[in-house]
Amino acid sequence: MNDAVAPALRARIETAVDFDAIVIGAGVSGLYQLYRLREIGMTTRVFEAGSGVGGTWYWNRYPGARFDSESWSYGFSFSQELLDEWDWEEHFAGQPETERYLNHVADKFDLRRDIQFDTRVVAAHYQEDSHSWNVTLDDGSHCVSRFLITAVGVLSAPVMPRVPGIESFKGQSCHTHDWPREPVSFEGKRIAVIGTGATGIQTITEVAKTAGSLTVFQRTPQWSAPLHNSKVTAEEMSEIRKNYTEIFARCQETVGCFIHTPDPRSVFEVTEAEREAFWDKLYGEPGFGIWMGNFRDVLTDLEANRLMSEFLARKIRERVEDPVVAEKLIPVTYGFGTRRVPMESGYFEVYNQPNVTLVDLNDTPIECITPDGIRTSDAEHDFDMIIYATGFDAITGAFDRIDIRGVGGVSLKDKWAETPVTFLGILVDGFPNFLMVMGPHAGLGNFPRAVEYTSDWVTDLIRHGRERGMTRLDATKAAAKAWTDHVIEVNDGLLFTEVDSWMTGVNHNVEGRHIRRVVRYSGGHPAFRRRCEEVTAGGYQEVSMD
Repeated sequence: MNDAVAPALRARIETAVDFDAIVIGAGVSGLYQLYRLREIGMTTRVFEAGSGVGGTWYWNRYPGARFDSESWSYGFSFSQELLDEWDWEEHFAGQPETERYLNHVADKFDLRRDIQFDTRVVAAHYQEDSHSWNVTLDDGSHCVSRFLITAVGVLSAPVMPRVPGIESFKGQSCHTHDWPREPVSFEGKRIAVIGTGATGIQTITEVAKTAGSLTVFQRTPQWSAPLHNSKVTAEEMSEIRKNYTEIFARCQETVGCFIHTPDPRSVFEVTEAEREAFWDKLYGEPGFGIWMGNFRDVLTDLEANRLMSEFLARKIRERVEDPVVAEKLIPVTYGFGTRRVPMESGYFEVYNQPNVTLVDLNDTPIECITPDGIRTSDAEHDFDMIIYATGFDAITGAFDRIDIRGVGGVSLKDKWAETPVTFLGILVDGFPNFLMVMGPHAGLGNFPRAVEYTSDWVTDLIRHGRERGMTRLDATKAAAKAWTDHVIEVNDGLLFTEVDSWMTGVNHNVEGRHIRRVVRYSGGHPAFRRRCEEVTAGGYQEVSMD
């Protein structure tokens, strides 16, 4: 910015905004980003579509909802006082406990006063003349901010199946993401669950306990493994609290920010007996170790993956009494770990219950939803309730549902139509002052661990610009292309890239989402942090500022 015109122009720009920053979403990432922006003295408003904080943990209150990161590795690490005072009840906390935790965080740091609830952002347009964002809310009102920061989550845009008649059903129905706040009873009712991903598996396991009858409609079976959840005793919590420094340091070292890291051995460097014993050990341990702590080549070598998949297939056959049903529950189109691995607590045993029926949609697809239930190609099924566990338009879906336009009115949705293009999963060239916490191509993993790092980096970038009187930050086109090319390159050789799933940008319930795209960074969080730190150390040369 020219020194001779800077004061006048800066004064004009500074008077044009209602807030220094607007944050979209008051979940894990939105709460922490608000906390950090306050620290550097920025006036900030968070807009949240729900009536409370929590994001994922506000909306997804379906039966059995819980995370599969160890609770004590999932909570925020930024406040020692918070770590000292919060006791986790379970090793893998359920939705009610996690929602209570996030409300505790919001109250402890007085975050609610800067959050506007029951408000959805429907559009955000960049104003080139004032270096600001004009944000439109669902009530038609507008506000203007210098920076626009998205904290919209990775799995927050629910999708329904593309079948006719959904609105005609006379009974109760809902998507798991939009679960009712009031209690729902399944006692004596005829229940249908459509979908057997992570959400479906958790829901099915709980609903089966009391439903009069439960019919599960499965399109894609899952390589699911036991969670082995348990209560956290007072003694355990005391030890956890003593070891928080080591726990968080461990998370920083691992690819996915979990406490688990791959075994350095190859599947083929051990005997068959040693291999089976190791897999039995992982199968009997809590959490993601069976996915994140397996032999180093299980997710990259087809034969190693086949052997691991056969091990899990045997486990499913041991747990499901009906051999025909067991075979239907075993994936045949993809190998273990090439889709996100759902963790379960007695899921396969559900199919041994007399009140549970499995319908394979590959054999008898759903033709339509009727007023009384579901019609497949070979039968009419009557239900009192239909639960749609049909997943999300992952990673980019929440962005697509907001009309975001950058320089020249370019639509973000159009820019990302073929594949996302980002710099570090945080900036998008041509969209100045627009920053994403956990956007596509960012370092994903154990969510709060990744969020804290990304939000810290976002805050430091903004502070760097503000201290130099800059009002416009934008990734260079070359930097965005280089990072996107790198993201695509590190996916090479990973078996998951050959499978249709939300991790490869595919969702057949969403128009245009049938072609695989690179939407996530697979180089691991340590590598992601190294690149971010190189940018910082180099004075943010990849970011144009004026």
